[in-house]
Amino acid sequence: MRELWFFLSIVLVAAYRRQTFVGDQVLRIRASSQEQLALIRSLEELEHLKLDFWKEPTTPALPIDLRVPGRHVRAVKAFLESNGIAYSIMIKNLQTLVDEENVSQLVSELRQNGTYSFNYKSYHTLKEFSTGHKRPAVWIDSGIHGREWISPAIAIWLAKKIATDYGNDPSVTSLLNKMDIFMAIMVNPDGYVYTRTKNRMWRKTMSKRPGSHCFGVDANRNFDANFGGRGSSRVACSERYCGPHVNSEPEVKAIVDFIGRHGNFTAFITLHNYLQLLLYPYGYTEEPPENIEELDTLASEATEALASLYGTRYSHGSIIQTINESSGNSIDWSYNQGIKYSYAFELRDEGQYGFMLPWNQIVPTAEETWLAIKKIMEHACNHLP
Repeated sequence: MRELWFFLSIVLVAAYRRQTFVGDQVLRIRASSQEQLALIRSLEELEHLKLDFWKEPTTPALPIDLRVPGRHVRAVKAFLESNGIAYSIMIKNLQTLVDEENVSQLVSELRQNGTYSFNYKSYHTLKEFSTGHKRPAVWIDSGIHGREWISPAIAIWLAKKIATDYGNDPSVTSLLNKMDIFMAIMVNPDGYVYTRTKNRMWRKTMSKRPGSHCFGVDANRNFDANFGGRGSSRVACSERYCGPHVNSEPEVKAIVDFIGRHGNFTAFITLHNYLQLLLYPYGYTEEPPENIEELDTLASEATEALASLYGTRYSHGSIIQTINESSGNSIDWSYNQGIKYSYAFELRDEGQYGFMLPWNQIVPTAEETWLAIKKIMEHACNHLP
């Protein structure tokens, strides 16, 4: 045991070569008016503060989650208090959660050995993820944002579930006899690796632009769906930077090209976190999708199925009405390509841990999410053209 803890201490020392978050706090802010929202948005312009909006200011009805570097916590709190803006501390010291995550990952790796002992209750390195004809198909992707570790963790569990249930579960067997399922478990591998080696809070890709010291693009703003519009940014240093042009990121272009060549997808599902939402188009316009009633009814049925296992409650609706404007996102693009069942999951939780969801919630999240995804796939299968 002494040797194990000695080894753990070495790993923790090595971990501190990455960007650390000692003293960083995540504040949950609640604006009571449009004026207060404008004041909070003004903080984004103060680049020297290096603030990180986990959930951006949108409407007074929705909370705002803001990571504040330790050295600026007092100043930001003073700003909020002086303007009568309510807030609470969601995460008191982000580095504490990062350290706990590092230790749990190491213990998992020490216990893991061999193909059949793959640990579905852990966040894995990229290396561990390595893993015909055009029938109707379902697309499932995850990991488009580097820091959303729960997303690919859920996807790899889902892949095993689908493979092992075929031939054993009549509903899955029937579905796969009629349709194919394509999964991109790690859409943004470079960004994911960067979160494990340098900066746990990294969101974007890792592409570099000549003449700019900023790098990376928000891949979920890089699709051809009102590209560069509201809810994205043309500023290269922004977390929501849409890129220099549509499909500039190879990660995005690969999805677009594959789905275009295949030409027979009936459902498109993408996994994100957090906030416990099931979203459908659109994000860039208030104009509803053509089959809005069907999308909403199916979303309601899927979230009810999800809640039936552990009681986890999800809200559902269009992106623009549920969260905020969002241009260049993947499900708006997929819907415009004729994929009528296009959905985005914002997985657990509602903000207690945010992007730092503990490993012991991976399998429960996967189990409940599977019920919702299965409901969507069955509906798509039952409504094939």
